[in-house]
Amino acid sequence: MSYPDRAAPRRPATVVAAVAVLLLMAVGAVAYAVTNLVVAGGTVDRFRAAAQGTGAGGGDIDRVAGLLRGSTVLAAVLGVLAALLLVGLALGLLAGRPGARMATWVVAGLGLLCGCCGLAALVGQRAAPLRLGADDRVTADLLGLVGDAYPAWWIPVNAALSVAQVLGYLVVAALLTLPSAGGFLHRRTTVPGPSSGPVTGFGGSVSGAPVSGPTPWGPPAGLAPPPAGPPPRPEGMP
Repeated sequence: MSYPDRAAPRRPATVVAAVAVLLLMAVGAVAYAVTNLVVAGGTVDRFRAAAQGTGAGGGDIDRVAGLLRGSTVLAAVLGVLAALLLVGLALGLLAGRPGARMATWVVAGLGLLCGCCGLAALVGQRAAPLRLGADDRVTADLLGLVGDAYPAWWIPVNAALSVAQVLGYLVVAALLTLPSAGGFLHRRTTVPGPSSGPVTGFGGSVSGAPVSGPTPWGPPAGLAPPPAGPPPRPEGMP
Protein backbone atom coordinates (compact mmCIF):
# COMPACT_ATOMS: atom_id res chain seq x y z
CA MET A 1 0.00 0.00 0.00
CA SER A 2 1.48 3.33 -1.02
CA TYR A 3 0.73 6.84 0.24
CA PRO A 4 1.17 10.07 -1.74
CA ASP A 5 4.13 12.17 -0.75
CA ARG A 6 3.17 15.23 1.26
CA ALA A 7 5.50 18.22 1.50
CA ALA A 8 5.82 19.80 4.97
CA PRO A 9 4.11 23.23 5.14
CA ARG A 10 6.56 26.08 4.96
CA ARG A 11 6.78 28.30 8.03
CA PRO A 12 5.79 31.89 7.23
CA ALA A 13 8.20 34.73 7.94
CA THR A 14 5.95 36.05 10.69
CA VAL A 15 6.27 32.85 12.73
CA VAL A 16 10.04 32.70 12.15
CA ALA A 17 10.40 36.32 13.29
CA ALA A 18 8.32 35.71 16.41
CA VAL A 19 10.43 32.67 17.27
CA ALA A 20 13.63 34.67 16.77
CA VAL A 21 12.40 37.39 19.14
CA LEU A 22 11.42 34.80 21.76
CA LEU A 23 14.83 33.13 21.59
CA LEU A 24 16.58 36.49 21.82
CA MET A 25 14.55 37.32 24.92
CA ALA A 26 15.42 33.92 26.40
CA VAL A 27 19.14 34.63 25.93
CA GLY A 28 18.65 38.02 27.58
CA ALA A 29 16.88 36.42 30.55
CA VAL A 30 19.74 33.97 31.08
CA ALA A 31 22.30 36.78 30.80
CA TYR A 32 20.34 38.81 33.34
CA ALA A 33 20.25 35.86 35.78
CA VAL A 34 23.99 35.26 35.47
CA THR A 35 24.79 38.97 35.87
CA ASN A 36 22.63 39.11 39.00
CA LEU A 37 24.65 36.34 40.61
CA VAL A 38 27.97 37.86 39.53
CA VAL A 39 27.32 41.29 41.03
CA ALA A 40 25.62 39.98 44.17
CA GLY A 41 28.83 39.47 46.17
CA GLY A 42 30.26 42.94 45.51
CA THR A 43 26.88 44.57 46.13
CA VAL A 44 26.52 42.96 49.56
CA ASP A 45 30.09 43.93 50.49
CA ARG A 46 29.55 47.56 49.49
CA PHE A 47 26.29 47.63 51.40
CA ARG A 48 27.91 46.30 54.57
CA ALA A 49 30.72 48.81 54.31
CA ALA A 50 28.28 51.69 53.90
CA ALA A 51 26.00 50.43 56.68
CA GLN A 52 28.80 50.52 59.25
CA GLY A 53 28.64 54.32 59.30
CA THR A 54 24.91 54.49 60.04
CA GLY A 55 25.11 53.27 63.62
CA ALA A 56 22.81 50.34 62.85
CA GLY A 57 23.23 47.14 64.82
CA GLY A 58 24.80 44.04 63.38
CA GLY A 59 21.47 42.21 63.41
CA ASP A 60 19.76 44.87 61.31
CA ILE A 61 22.62 44.91 58.83
CA ASP A 62 22.59 41.13 58.54
CA ARG A 63 18.84 41.09 58.01
CA VAL A 64 18.93 43.62 55.18
CA ALA A 65 21.99 41.93 53.64
CA GLY A 66 20.20 38.57 53.72
CA LEU A 67 17.17 40.16 52.09
CA LEU A 68 19.40 41.63 49.40
CA ARG A 69 21.11 38.33 48.70
CA GLY A 70 17.84 36.37 48.73
CA SER A 71 16.15 38.76 46.29
CA THR A 72 19.15 38.46 43.97
CA VAL A 73 18.98 34.64 43.95
CA LEU A 74 15.21 34.74 43.45
CA ALA A 75 15.57 37.09 40.48
CA ALA A 76 18.18 34.78 38.94
CA VAL A 77 15.96 31.71 39.33
CA LEU A 78 12.99 33.53 37.82
CA GLY A 79 15.17 34.62 34.91
CA VAL A 80 16.18 31.03 34.13
CA LEU A 81 12.59 29.79 34.40
CA ALA A 82 11.43 32.57 32.09
CA ALA A 83 14.11 31.60 29.56
CA LEU A 84 12.98 27.95 29.60
CA LEU A 85 9.38 29.01 29.13
CA LEU A 86 10.26 31.22 26.17
CA VAL A 87 12.25 28.41 24.53
CA GLY A 88 9.30 26.05 24.97
CA LEU A 89 6.97 28.54 23.34
CA ALA A 90 9.39 29.04 20.46
CA LEU A 91 9.59 25.28 19.82
CA GLY A 92 5.81 25.01 19.91
CA LEU A 93 5.46 27.77 17.33
CA LEU A 94 8.04 26.15 15.07
CA ALA A 95 6.15 22.85 15.27
CA GLY A 96 2.93 24.63 14.28
CA ARG A 97 0.94 23.70 17.40
CA PRO A 98 -2.20 25.86 17.59
CA GLY A 99 -2.07 26.00 21.39
CA ALA A 100 1.37 27.57 21.28
CA ARG A 101 0.00 30.82 19.90
CA MET A 102 -2.58 31.17 22.67
CA ALA A 103 0.02 30.31 25.31
CA THR A 104 2.39 32.89 23.81
CA TRP A 105 -0.30 35.55 24.01
CA VAL A 106 -0.92 34.73 27.68
CA VAL A 107 2.80 34.84 28.51
CA ALA A 108 3.17 38.06 26.52
CA GLY A 109 0.42 39.67 28.57
CA LEU A 110 2.04 38.62 31.83
CA GLY A 111 5.44 39.76 30.55
CA LEU A 112 4.05 43.17 29.63
CA LEU A 113 2.59 43.52 33.13
CA CYS A 114 5.84 42.48 34.84
CA GLY A 115 7.93 44.73 32.61
CA CYS A 116 5.75 47.77 33.30
CA CYS A 117 5.75 47.04 37.04
CA GLY A 118 9.54 46.66 37.08
CA LEU A 119 10.03 49.90 35.20
CA ALA A 120 7.62 51.71 37.53
CA ALA A 121 9.45 50.33 40.57
CA LEU A 122 12.82 51.57 39.27
CA VAL A 123 11.46 55.01 38.55
CA GLY A 124 9.63 55.18 41.86
CA GLN A 125 12.71 54.10 43.79
CA ARG A 126 14.64 57.05 42.40
CA ALA A 127 11.81 59.60 42.50
CA ALA A 128 10.34 58.74 45.91
CA PRO A 129 12.62 56.79 48.26
CA LEU A 130 11.05 54.45 50.76
CA ARG A 131 9.78 56.22 53.88
CA LEU A 132 9.01 54.33 57.07
CA GLY A 133 7.90 55.34 60.54
CA ALA A 134 10.14 56.58 63.29
CA ASP A 135 10.40 53.11 64.80
CA ASP A 136 11.77 51.72 61.53
CA ARG A 137 14.12 54.60 60.84
CA VAL A 138 17.19 52.38 60.96
CA THR A 139 15.69 49.91 58.47
CA ALA A 140 14.73 52.77 56.16
CA ASP A 141 18.30 54.12 56.24
CA LEU A 142 19.70 50.67 55.45
CA LEU A 143 17.28 50.11 52.57
CA GLY A 144 18.26 53.50 51.20
CA LEU A 145 21.83 52.25 50.92
CA VAL A 146 20.88 49.23 48.81
CA GLY A 147 20.45 51.23 45.61
CA ASP A 148 23.85 52.86 46.04
CA ALA A 149 25.50 49.49 46.69
CA TYR A 150 24.79 48.30 43.16
CA PRO A 151 27.20 49.23 40.35
CA ALA A 152 26.54 52.58 38.69
CA TRP A 153 25.43 50.88 35.47
CA TRP A 154 23.02 48.48 37.16
CA ILE A 155 19.87 50.58 37.36
CA PRO A 156 20.12 52.01 33.79
CA VAL A 157 20.68 48.51 32.42
CA ASN A 158 17.67 47.18 34.34
CA ALA A 159 15.53 50.02 33.01
CA ALA A 160 16.68 49.28 29.45
CA LEU A 161 15.92 45.57 29.90
CA SER A 162 12.43 46.36 31.18
CA VAL A 163 11.73 48.52 28.14
CA ALA A 164 13.15 45.86 25.81
CA GLN A 165 10.99 43.23 27.49
CA VAL A 166 7.83 45.26 26.93
CA LEU A 167 8.70 45.93 23.29
CA GLY A 168 9.66 42.29 22.65
CA TYR A 169 6.36 40.93 23.93
CA LEU A 170 4.44 43.52 21.93
CA VAL A 171 6.28 42.54 18.74
CA VAL A 172 5.69 38.82 19.29
CA ALA A 173 2.00 39.29 20.04
CA ALA A 174 1.56 41.49 16.97
CA LEU A 175 3.35 39.03 14.66
CA LEU A 176 1.16 36.14 15.78
CA THR A 177 -2.02 38.08 14.98
CA LEU A 178 -1.17 38.29 11.28
CA PRO A 179 -3.15 36.02 8.88
CA SER A 180 -0.08 34.14 7.69
CA ALA A 181 0.75 33.05 11.24
CA GLY A 182 -2.86 32.09 11.89
CA GLY A 183 -3.04 30.00 8.74
CA PHE A 184 0.12 28.12 9.63
CA LEU A 185 -0.85 27.46 13.24
CA HIS A 186 -4.43 26.45 12.41
CA ARG A 187 -3.70 24.09 9.53
CA ARG A 188 -5.37 20.70 9.65
CA THR A 189 -3.45 17.50 9.04
CA THR A 190 -5.22 15.26 6.52
CA VAL A 191 -4.90 11.50 6.74
CA PRO A 192 -4.59 9.90 3.28
CA GLY A 193 -7.15 7.24 2.37
CA PRO A 194 -6.32 3.75 1.14
CA SER A 195 -4.58 3.56 -2.19
CA SER A 196 -6.76 2.78 -5.19
CA GLY A 197 -3.97 0.87 -6.95
CA PRO A 198 -3.58 -2.89 -6.95
CA VAL A 199 -2.33 -4.62 -3.84
CA THR A 200 -0.13 -7.60 -4.41
CA GLY A 201 -0.53 -10.70 -2.35
CA PHE A 202 1.13 -14.09 -2.31
CA GLY A 203 0.39 -15.06 -5.86
CA GLY A 204 -0.41 -11.84 -7.66
CA SER A 205 -2.95 -9.04 -7.72
CA VAL A 206 -6.16 -9.11 -5.69
CA SER A 207 -7.64 -5.97 -7.24
CA GLY A 208 -9.91 -7.86 -9.64
CA ALA A 209 -7.49 -8.31 -12.54
CA PRO A 210 -6.94 -11.88 -13.84
CA VAL A 211 -4.06 -13.72 -12.28
CA SER A 212 -1.85 -15.97 -14.34
CA GLY A 213 -0.17 -18.99 -12.84
CA PRO A 214 -1.04 -21.04 -9.79
CA THR A 215 -2.15 -19.41 -6.62
CA PRO A 216 -1.86 -20.84 -3.15
CA TRP A 217 -5.62 -20.74 -2.59
CA GLY A 218 -6.96 -22.57 -5.69
CA PRO A 219 -6.31 -24.13 -9.11
CA PRO A 220 -4.46 -22.27 -11.84
CA ALA A 221 -6.29 -19.35 -13.37
CA GLY A 222 -8.48 -20.28 -16.37
CA LEU A 223 -9.21 -23.89 -15.22
CA ALA A 224 -12.58 -24.87 -13.86
CA PRO A 225 -12.64 -26.45 -10.42
CA PRO A 226 -13.08 -30.26 -10.32
CA PRO A 227 -16.70 -31.46 -10.25
CA ALA A 228 -18.16 -32.44 -6.94
CA GLY A 229 -18.97 -36.08 -6.18
CA PRO A 230 -17.15 -39.42 -6.90
CA PRO A 231 -14.99 -39.71 -10.04
CA PRO A 232 -16.66 -41.37 -13.13
CA ARG A 233 -16.08 -45.09 -13.74
CA PRO A 234 -14.39 -46.27 -16.95
CA GLU A 235 -16.59 -47.92 -19.57
CA GLY A 236 -16.85 -51.73 -19.33
CA MET A 237 -16.21 -51.89 -15.58
CA PRO A 238 -19.08 -53.21 -13.47
